[in-house]
Amino acid sequence: MWKGRFAQATADLVQQYGESISYDWRLYKHDIAGSIAHARAQVKAKLLTEEEFNQIETGLRGIEKDIDAGNFKFSIELEDIHMNIESELTTRIGAAGGKLHTARSRNDQVATDTRLYCREQVDNISEHLKDLQRSLLGKAEQYAAAFIPGYTHLQRGQPVTVGHHLLAYVEMFARDLDRLADARKRLNVSPLGSGALAGSTINLDREQIAAELGFDSITTNSMDAISDRDYIMELLFDFALIGTHLSRLSEDLILWCSSEFGFATLSDAHTTGSSLMPQKKNPDVCELTRGKTGRLYGNLVSLLTAAKGLPLTYNRDLQEDKEPLFDSIDTLLLALSVNTEMIADMQINVDTCKAAASDPLLLATDLADYLVKNGVPFRSAHELVGKAVAVSVQENTPLDELDLNKISEHYGADTKDIFNLQTALEARTNVGAPSISNVQKQIKCWTKKIN
Repeated sequence: MWKGRFAQATADLVQQYGESISYDWRLYKHDIAGSIAHARAQVKAKLLTEEEFNQIETGLRGIEKDIDAGNFKFSIELEDIHMNIESELTTRIGAAGGKLHTARSRNDQVATDTRLYCREQVDNISEHLKDLQRSLLGKAEQYAAAFIPGYTHLQRGQPVTVGHHLLAYVEMFARDLDRLADARKRLNVSPLGSGALAGSTINLDREQIAAELGFDSITTNSMDAISDRDYIMELLFDFALIGTHLSRLSEDLILWCSSEFGFATLSDAHTTGSSLMPQKKNPDVCELTRGKTGRLYGNLVSLLTAAKGLPLTYNRDLQEDKEPLFDSIDTLLLALSVNTEMIADMQINVDTCKAAASDPLLLATDLADYLVKNGVPFRSAHELVGKAVAVSVQENTPLDELDLNKISEHYGADTKDIFNLQTALEARTNVGAPSISNVQKQIKCWTKKIN
């Protein structure tokens, strides 16, 4: 493609070092769509005849069909998907194929293809996130009224329900969906027509091209347009944060499935055994998800590092954007799919969870609230309950079995009523609190939003 300037062929090692066709082949549908839109604009600019356009479109559709079927031979000598397709097109249709690249560069071509690909994958990942939310909602509905301890510092804090706990992750993934939708708006801008860095003296209708490709608008600075990879870095951050949420969910399930907790059981289909210890049932999906989150982080840092010192405009360093992008998308899509399946088949051990949540110490804060409602300042109430807890621990007597009047006259005869778990949960009616009625309302609300 640059033989006019060079007298010597590119060295084999340089070809191996510089090729991207081994991974950017997956942009072929987007490259073909961009080329057809570009060719249509060339017809409007009278650079192509209708007959030449038809030849180009037919040739490109034929190439697309062959790639779909796995019958296309890619060449590393042609470096990337763009030149592989253009070279094959020219071989198939002759001179018309040689006109296709008029008024464009590989720089704006790859920027366009990558934006189209990212837009498609944002939509794909968003649907997978919604599937995971639906799976979590199904379990939240099934166990909306199942009591379980809530934790801070991995120490039992206050009682909640399993449904409330799982809805926390539904909320996290909802924020992830919002971030993806927001990023999609910023990436859905067409750079095609920006050329190598300064546009072209042959002006095509950029708005027409953008509209055909489904872009919302066009870029307004050619230098930024071809060197911008902000949208990829933003997506890699969004993917990494989704990974964070998946990893936190995984850690919860690893704990819940341990013998020490015993709160949940994963299906045989989503666990593995040991090659030595016959009794083992390991939560490998959760552990792999936790581990792969680091991979998502690494891909983000890789591209941030590659881009941090680049002068305007295009530099070959930017070729390093695709492998982290593709790997993060592949990793995340698989993680979302397998976790969706695993959650759907998970069983909660309701009795074990209730037994853990029934520890009267989990209602110590409720006891302080009782004192506050009876006129005791909160700090004093906190101290009085703390003293009661200390006596409970020292005497090895459950908090609800102590004679609290011996500790303070502020404790009344009705303090025993505080330790009813059902009543304690139902008292938490404020927005966002874990009363069973609140949880059920939130499940209905989220189900309506997601579906």
